[in-house]
Amino acid sequence: MGSESQLAALRAQWEDELEGAARSLDFRERAVAYRAIGQFRYRQKLELLRRGLEDESPAARGSALLSLELLSRDGPAPVNADRSLLHTLTASDPNQTVRRLAILCLKNGSPNRDTIVILEGIAGDDEQPRELREAAKRIAALLTKKSRQR
Repeated sequence: MGSESQLAALRAQWEDELEGAARSLDFRERAVAYRAIGQFRYRQKLELLRRGLEDESPAARGSALLSLELLSRDGPAPVNADRSLLHTLTASDPNQTVRRLAILCLKNGSPNRDTIVILEGIAGDDEQPRELREAAKRIAALLTKKSRQR
């Protein structure tokens, strides 16, 4: 019983440290904090992760997206909850890596028609970088296939 209470106390301490790091002025600390949410499966920190998706730093946004992708592997709820924000990141984030990571996250969400249309639009836009078009095409096809299996 003692080890369970010690583990609970340690987890509570880590959660406090994680909250503090996510509020840091240093983007590197925020990025590490957002990444830790996914690595430690802190599902109760999805609201904090949402803040990471809106962070001014591309590194922090990218870390938050990696965690969101990890947390959504078991079910679409985390992606579905932030779908409109993911659509915005996918379509208009100034950082191409963040855009590709947002597209990657969308694959774990429900096969929403709006998502598929946005991804197909990116895939067909010759002005977009090749890697982004290819990722959008691949995920749009996967979501289309999922929607037909329902």
